[in-house]
Amino acid sequence: MSHVRPSLWLDQTWAGKGRHIMEGHAIKNNLVLQMVMNEEVSHLTRLKSEPCEKTRASLYAGKKRPISTFKLLSGRESNRSGIGRFSSADCSYALRKHLPVKGPWCVDDMDSEAYISQFSADGSLLIGGFRGSHIRIYNAEKKWTIHKDITCKKLRWTVSDIALSPDQRYLAYSSLSPIVHMVDVQNSMRESHANITQIHEGLEFSNDDDGFSFAIFSVKFSKDGRELVVGNNNESICIYDIGANKVTERIHAHSADVNAVTFADESSNVLYSGSDDSLCKVWDRRCNKRGKQVGVLTGHLDGITFIDSRGDGHYFISNCKDQTIKLWDIRKMSSTVKDCTPKAYEWDYRWMTYPSEARYFKHPYDQSLSTFRGHSHRPEATGKIVEKLRWHGSIIRDCSWHPYFPTLVSSSWDGYLVRWEATEHDKDPSMLKIGKQRMHPDGYTFSFVF
Repeated sequence: MSHVRPSLWLDQTWAGKGRHIMEGHAIKNNLVLQMVMNEEVSHLTRLKSEPCEKTRASLYAGKKRPISTFKLLSGRESNRSGIGRFSSADCSYALRKHLPVKGPWCVDDMDSEAYISQFSADGSLLIGGFRGSHIRIYNAEKKWTIHKDITCKKLRWTVSDIALSPDQRYLAYSSLSPIVHMVDVQNSMRESHANITQIHEGLEFSNDDDGFSFAIFSVKFSKDGRELVVGNNNESICIYDIGANKVTERIHAHSADVNAVTFADESSNVLYSGSDDSLCKVWDRRCNKRGKQVGVLTGHLDGITFIDSRGDGHYFISNCKDQTIKLWDIRKMSSTVKDCTPKAYEWDYRWMTYPSEARYFKHPYDQSLSTFRGHSHRPEATGKIVEKLRWHGSIIRDCSWHPYFPTLVSSSWDGYLVRWEATEHDKDPSMLKIGKQRMHPDGYTFSFVF
């Protein structure tokens, strides 16, 4: 103490106190910000929410009567609520009036199982993948006409995943093999037969150390289109540099098949993965410890089949064989895996119904923000189901929202790609009728829910 000038010591003392005060304010502000963001996501996923109080008070003060979309838009344009925009609650209230529950209408009817249905980022194209070595690209802006008819090369069983490059020029497709094929989908050739009418360039993901030929389950482009990331049954994630024409990173990611992988945001530095080991993991490519996850998210009780990022580097959702969808915030992840009781049942979705005794199992260390139930072919939801769409006669393998319009497309093992709309199109001859679907051998009519 004697070596420090009193005034300097006082300055340091008050600076220290000030720093602690500032840190306290920062922590408080972060907690408030996180609560606000969680509330935003909550409203966006709660379709039965009411408009915000300011909006309702500005239109129907003290009354609980329904508010039309026209009234909401008029109130927003005249800024009657005083906030100058729709709140997230207003958005959810308006959205629920325009759910795509009409139909379905046929997009395509093939003689093999439909595995994949995905819209392009701008909604102009729809891509369907079928087990019979076929991928079709439909022009959603020209009455769903076929833009490209692709006959694939060297498929093992089926098209396992597809990805469209950000510029919508190249399509990458994977199968149960270590090769991803690339196709130029914007040339003038409508029929694309692999290496006959058009070259399907093969990108090799295996190496001599693998010891066997693995299967790829998930493929995604980076936001700049320069890289591809895949998840496979070698329990690993591989990243391919398209310009350098080689795999640049291999990460032994999980203790079981990696069924889903995606980039978190536009930077392409952070990855999310999901596996049959029931875990979601977060990977940061900037970290010095390559091959070591930066976080783990526990809560699912079975294999994870799909992951979709919100694109903000914080939130994503996962679909799981335990019949749930979960919403996650990576700011709540753990650094290590938390043990949980192994599942006491075995089942295979391809020919078995989900065990009834397993429907209400809960993970003791569930870190998810929200859990959504009811999307099985025998729904017994524990939460409120907004709508249920029934028509398909077999397993619904994929569904995709149009990015801007109230249109939903589903693909099923009955061979159908169908679209659901928010408005009636009774005069459209492609509308499908009940009783015309190909039924599952057990006689179930399959559905999915909102």
